[in-house]
Amino acid sequence: MATIAIITGASGGIGHALALQLASTDTHCVLVSRQTAKLAALQALIPNFSVIEADVTTAEGAAFVWQQCLSTVGIPTLLAHCVGNTHISALHKTPLAIWEDIRRVNLDSSFYVLQQFTKCLVSNKMAGSAVFVSSVVTQIGVANHEAIAAAKGGIDALVQSAAATYAPQSIRINAVAPALTETPLTVTMLKHEAVRQGAEKQYPLAGINSATDVADVMSWLLSAQRITGQTIAVDGGFSRIRPFVR
Repeated sequence: MATIAIITGASGGIGHALALQLASTDTHCVLVSRQTAKLAALQALIPNFSVIEADVTTAEGAAFVWQQCLSTVGIPTLLAHCVGNTHISALHKTPLAIWEDIRRVNLDSSFYVLQQFTKCLVSNKMAGSAVFVSSVVTQIGVANHEAIAAAKGGIDALVQSAAATYAPQSIRINAVAPALTETPLTVTMLKHEAVRQGAEKQYPLAGINSATDVADVMSWLLSAQRITGQTIAVDGGFSRIRPFVR
């Protein structure tokens, strides 16, 4: 019987890349998104996967995903939460509505889906593995990223605490912390060649993450049996070493 995985934000760049990777394994993925057209396009590429249209930035939306999965597919023992957005501006220029949206999409959604995931596994006395998407800006200060750093930092704390709570039941919970990654979310920024070149130079390993680079590490964490409570930087060395200046 195939392992069941839920991928939230499956229509985004990283979620899409992870779904394509897991398609080659003995894993049945339940692809979750609130973007119907993109979800249909992804299912056309992987027709044997299931899809659920839902908004997991609400507690009700997250509960609906698990209800649908349990009634139509089975118990998910893997979770990859790829829902997210971003905002770049100084704190004093950040409208409260933007902050509330950043918090809701990134941190609130993480809390809601992890709550459903752990509740399901505990009630069925099953082990499992979850991986979340944090950000490199929680590991090193980057100017004008206060809102997203605060929201993603909450994810790091959530992962660490939940990993401690559920380790006795062999439920592993980790996260990745990507640097700038080429996805539909960043396409507007990276279309300017000067911006792209400037961004590439700040990383010790030159270049910018692809969505597949991040999905590779997420896929590995889902199966890494002795790792929990970790946030792994996927950042070309940005948070740990300085680039050689030429």
